[in-house]
Amino acid sequence: MQGVKSRSRVVIENVQPEVDAGRFPIKRTVGDNVVVEADVFADGHDEINAVLLYRKGEGGGPWSSVPMTPLGNDRWTARFTVQAVGLYAYTVRGWIDHFKTWRRDLRKRLQAGQDVSVELLVGVELVQRAAQRAEDADAEKLRAVVQTFTETALRDEQVQVLLDDEVFRLVSLYPDLRLATSYGRELAVVVDREKARFGAWYEMFPRSCAAEPGRHGTFKDLEGRLSYVAGMGFDVLYLPPLHPIGSQYRKGKNNAVSAKPDDVGSPWGIGAVEGGHKAVHPNLGTIEDFRRLIARARDYDIEIAIDVAFQCSADHPWVKAHSEWFRKRPDGTIQYAENPPKKYQDIYPIDFESEDGESLWDELKSVFLFWCDQGVRIFRVDNPHTKAFGFWEWCIGEVKKEHPDTIFLAEAFTRPKVMYRLAKLGFTQSYTYFAWRNTKHELMQYLTELTQTPVKEFFRPNFWPNTPDILTEHLQHGGRPAFMGRLVLAATLAASYGIYGPAFELCVNRPREQGSEEYLDSEKYEIKHWHLDDPEGLHDFIARVNGIRRTNPALASNERLRFHPINNDQMLCYSKTTDDLSNVIVVVVNLDPYHTQAGWVELPLDQLGLDWHQPYQLHELLGEARYLWQGPRNYVELNPQVVPAHVFRIRRRVRTERDFEYYL
Repeated sequence: MQGVKSRSRVVIENVQPEVDAGRFPIKRTVGDNVVVEADVFADGHDEINAVLLYRKGEGGGPWSSVPMTPLGNDRWTARFTVQAVGLYAYTVRGWIDHFKTWRRDLRKRLQAGQDVSVELLVGVELVQRAAQRAEDADAEKLRAVVQTFTETALRDEQVQVLLDDEVFRLVSLYPDLRLATSYGRELAVVVDREKARFGAWYEMFPRSCAAEPGRHGTFKDLEGRLSYVAGMGFDVLYLPPLHPIGSQYRKGKNNAVSAKPDDVGSPWGIGAVEGGHKAVHPNLGTIEDFRRLIARARDYDIEIAIDVAFQCSADHPWVKAHSEWFRKRPDGTIQYAENPPKKYQDIYPIDFESEDGESLWDELKSVFLFWCDQGVRIFRVDNPHTKAFGFWEWCIGEVKKEHPDTIFLAEAFTRPKVMYRLAKLGFTQSYTYFAWRNTKHELMQYLTELTQTPVKEFFRPNFWPNTPDILTEHLQHGGRPAFMGRLVLAATLAASYGIYGPAFELCVNRPREQGSEEYLDSEKYEIKHWHLDDPEGLHDFIARVNGIRRTNPALASNERLRFHPINNDQMLCYSKTTDDLSNVIVVVVNLDPYHTQAGWVELPLDQLGLDWHQPYQLHELLGEARYLWQGPRNYVELNPQVVPAHVFRIRRRVRTERDFEYYL
């Protein structure tokens, strides 16, 4: 390949973070740092400089500049902080620093006792050029340096003036950028609000919220449950689809193909004569009732999230008005949803290859905007992997133009590359494989991938140990200890997690049949009446765990998760810390729900800010016990029938002026 004629000598490459050569943005939340590294180098031996450039918004505007620091081996780094929701851009610039090179070489010549009279003239010329680029008072100072030099006869005084640190600082403020190299791409950061990074979700069916058995719950009934949800420490209440449910091909209890007259159907069979995706089920109440629910939830510091499932029952208004939006069989009938051998006769999937794609996309986008108008800013999107990638990139981008604080959770349990693509396209958070990762090796390998590889730049995990569709074998057979252990893992491994309740806190674990992950008598197909006051329930334990999350900022992020050795494959040990190590959490979990397990934990004291020669206290936050440890290796034993986990906060010994010691 023929070279390009350019006098720019600096090379910039391997800029990180960068997703798919800049095709997609990285993700951050307000207040986060963006730490950027790049290889910046040039031919020869000249000194170079580099800066990180960043700005808020799209389409130009002035850059802010941060000097980059060399890390060695031509690697440079700098950081900036994102202060507001929206888009930021960043890139890297590098240039030959002739004054810095001259200064370095002058010192070497002086050390060698060489004649430097010509080199001093070169230095004066460089200062003079900087004065021409400088502004106001700085320019005057640099011109004064040049003038002083011409009036000074003694070489030592000339050297002292030109090597002065203040002169170097002023010249560096106004570099010669005519031949500077800018990285070939402007990279993007999408910045979300804090809840995109840290939140505790609780899923609940509104129709099962009535105070008495057998009655269809309402939004007003759900208002009465808000104190229950808040009491467990959840700040997002996620509701399955709220819309009218079709009657044609309605599913019966336990997913029976034929429904009985009193069967209520699945909320995901969306659409009836009362309306579709912009209507609420009449038995739940009205749109005004829903708005009141949102306002009431705010009083409890709870945000309402709703389900958006782009699929229709046979009774949905779109089916009659826009049959071209659905795939048809050769006999003219509309193809219902299938995932062979599973059949979903009550659901028509939308055809994203429709010839009328433009109006289809506009209508689907309007669904999000309609619910945004009602006050919703969090959407859990059902099966986004079965819809066109291009649609999601366009739709999410359009919605966030009007409502940049909107959060989209992708419910996609599919192949890794597909899940990652959805995250790159704009989904704020994603469901994961956590529910099926049970062994020590599986958990360590998966969490390392999510938190310590480039995946962390665009994929925000949201851990769910159960959902209305997922009752894992581990929960089916592990009893109460399995539910407790999975809760601690979800809530402390991931900054965002959720549970499907009340099934979770009541430890519901009966599958529809052996080998199935479907619940027996699933709430997806019938109204349930939950006994929330069951003394065997996990309400208090869940509240304790969520309280620990709220009061320990180390658990509000994933990036500083680290695993630590423990000599038992049935036990998992890991830590999370804040950047300044002011909050250090160490978690040990017994992965065996049946037997007591024990092992020796090895902690990297230096990485946790601990002195090898000083004792430190482990405050056990689940039970308020306190242990005094010293050195990296200590013994832990956990009986799952009591509590299958320890959540420790490390407290260091502090000595006051009066020699009083306490642990902070």
